[in-house]
Amino acid sequence: MLAREVTEQNEEKLLCEFAFLSKNSKGRRNNHEKCDIRTDFQRDRDRIIHCNSFRRLKHKTQVFLSPAGDHYRTRLTHTLEVAQIARTISRALRLNEDLTEAIALGHDIGHTPFGHAGERILNELSPVGFHHYEQSLRVVDFIEKDGAGLDLTYEVRDGILKHTNMVADTREGYVVRLADVIAYINHDIDDSIRGDIIKEQDIPKEITDVLGCSKSERITTLVTSVIEGGAENIGFASSETEEAYHALHKFMFESVYKNPKCKSEETKAQAMIEELYKYFCANLEKMPSLYINLAYKFGIDMAVCDYIAGMTDIYATQVFEDIFVPKGWQYFN
Repeated sequence: MLAREVTEQNEEKLLCEFAFLSKNSKGRRNNHEKCDIRTDFQRDRDRIIHCNSFRRLKHKTQVFLSPAGDHYRTRLTHTLEVAQIARTISRALRLNEDLTEAIALGHDIGHTPFGHAGERILNELSPVGFHHYEQSLRVVDFIEKDGAGLDLTYEVRDGILKHTNMVADTREGYVVRLADVIAYINHDIDDSIRGDIIKEQDIPKEITDVLGCSKSERITTLVTSVIEGGAENIGFASSETEEAYHALHKFMFESVYKNPKCKSEETKAQAMIEELYKYFCANLEKMPSLYINLAYKFGIDMAVCDYIAGMTDIYATQVFEDIFVPKGWQYFN
């Protein structure tokens, strides 16, 4: 028996009735021979980890733009934290951990440079709008591997698309949605304390009394509540815990996400992206050939969004400087 078949057999024996089994996948858009060793979802996980867009996440903003310090989160470290939390929940609920991990690793793969500030300005500029969850699906379908895409399974693609505000077709997809919010609210608190935006004691007592007074305690409380809720209907088992989470989310919006101190550079970043968008819409030939080909297939606007969204913070700044910032004249004898 092949190693993959053993794993698929073990899934049937060990996973709960609500888990999505690898052998039941709706498959890929292109038919390929199955791997002898890995299930389809394990294979998807590996395709995501080894692609260029995943590696670029390490130079994309999570909340703080180009922070001076090594310990602030990036879009990549956020993704890894989401994957860890999602796997913990899936394992405890006896859901398909491989499917969960693949969705988690790919959920933000289409995020823009400069975090949600970049997403907001592209959404304003694009006639059809721009949302990072839709862009993540475009990346794995049409952009990676020089336009060939990663050809992921239906279930992983569905979980990536629906991780923000839609109900996924699998319980594993919904686990990632909850893991995402658990991860970002807590690591954003951690980064905000490190950046002297807030102090731990600023969090209202009615929240800490329920969730805990540290990052570890809060994550443990939230994860435990999801696990206690069971695999049939993924969510927080305790209404008290859920209310405390929403109160914490409101506190973070008022104290951090709208705080002028940590958002002071966003206007500059958005102005830079706007100028890049206008420039490439007017100068299509200045983009790499991949995006020129995408323009013929999907339209100029979509291709320009594809190109800019794929940039890291550093690269977007460099491209802007190359186009718009004059350089000193040099004479070579």
